[in-house]
Amino acid sequence: MESLTVLQNYINGVWTAASTSDALEVTNPATAEVLARVPLSSMVELDQAAQAAANAFQSWRRTPATDRVQFLFQLKILLEENIDDLARTITLECGKTLTESQGELRRAIENVEIACGIPILMQGYTSEDIARGIDEFMIRQPIGVTAIIAPFNFPGMIPFWFMPYAIACGNTCIIKPSERVPLTMHKVFQLLEKTGLPAGVLNLVNGSKQVVDAILDHPTIRAISFVGSTPVARYVYSRAAANGKRAQCQGGAKNPVIVLPDADIDMTTRIMADSAFGCAGQRCLAASVAITVGSARQLFTDAMVAAAESRQVGFGLNAGVQMGPVITPQSKTRIEGLIQQGVAEGATVLVDGRHPVIPGYEQGNFLRPTVLQNVDPEGQIAKTEIFGPVLSLIHLDTIEAAIALVNRGQYGNMACLFTSSGAAARKFRYEAEAGNIGINIGVAAPMAFFPFSGWKDSFFGDLHGQGQQAIEFFTQTKVIVERWQDWTRQF
Repeated sequence: MESLTVLQNYINGVWTAASTSDALEVTNPATAEVLARVPLSSMVELDQAAQAAANAFQSWRRTPATDRVQFLFQLKILLEENIDDLARTITLECGKTLTESQGELRRAIENVEIACGIPILMQGYTSEDIARGIDEFMIRQPIGVTAIIAPFNFPGMIPFWFMPYAIACGNTCIIKPSERVPLTMHKVFQLLEKTGLPAGVLNLVNGSKQVVDAILDHPTIRAISFVGSTPVARYVYSRAAANGKRAQCQGGAKNPVIVLPDADIDMTTRIMADSAFGCAGQRCLAASVAITVGSARQLFTDAMVAAAESRQVGFGLNAGVQMGPVITPQSKTRIEGLIQQGVAEGATVLVDGRHPVIPGYEQGNFLRPTVLQNVDPEGQIAKTEIFGPVLSLIHLDTIEAAIALVNRGQYGNMACLFTSSGAAARKFRYEAEAGNIGINIGVAAPMAFFPFSGWKDSFFGDLHGQGQQAIEFFTQTKVIVERWQDWTRQF
């Protein structure tokens, strides 16, 4: 680990110091230890990266797809060989448990594997004789320079929702990691160096909002991939669109879960605890509202209270720890304030995770799992993305009322149902207004060969990350209509 050093950018195949002396400290959220300093790069560095990517594009797009994916095959091997070191880095800078960090990297590797199929995935199609002697066909071509603006909560996975597909399709790319967690992507680029990827194809620029705005405004950058909160996603999408760029912007979520009386309560509780409290609730698919229906109320409530109280909280590298800290002291304060707001709106705190003392880690940003009962369905706590280990309980009498409540929400990232009824499951998946649906699943995270969907205020754009939609996002279609005179008549 490069402790107390200032990280560098990676531009045109070279590690380069930022021109500014402005930097932020990267801290371990469990210990408050300073791990490194990340530069707040300027528009100058972003422009250098964009120009390097533009210059590299002309050669890279002409590189056969079968040759382009060879670099991804090498990257997969390197990621596999270094997964433990990368996972440890994620835990140190992000706070999640080592097991969670390893799972995150597995999903990153999965996306590399899928992108290696680009020679097939990028194929077009052809029709002969659309009129006599005239053929028509469609091909996919890369769009140019692309950029990825990544969040803090999955520093090793989310850039891989986009980057492997972007470069496999023949584009060049700039990645701006979150300034809170830049170390993981720094190490990934050190591995990328070993693949021999041509200079300028992938570039890394550290920074904060100034770099984001420069990305959104730069005329050379053609497409933007973003994951973050809904207000920022809306901002990025609007500014990118105003500048004529493609954009796919994943926003926030609330992720309601309905529990029916015929659900297997033991299984449901175990899965729900992992969903609500895994990664300290800091993921866009964390379950945050459980809607119990009928007689499920008391059984599920009692079981969730026990699960929340027994969850082991601490430093993610320590054995037996099931939940780490939240990312910053400010996040901790904000979450505690939202819990109090829920109380002010009439909720009862069944398990209170505020102000815990974790022996040996008193400086960490720790909360324990929190369970709120009798949450007002129309109150702010039921609508606000808490992004912390807080589960709100709401009780309704029918599945129809529960689905109606789900569909009134402003977000549409994920909705789940726990039941043993196939009819109820079909009704739910047919009617629920969310892009990722789980049936007896607590985190409906799509595999890499499916799009990471999102509806309503959870997504701005048309094409999502991962799978075939990523291929469509990172390519533009060209249709050719051809007629050739029959020259053989001259012979």
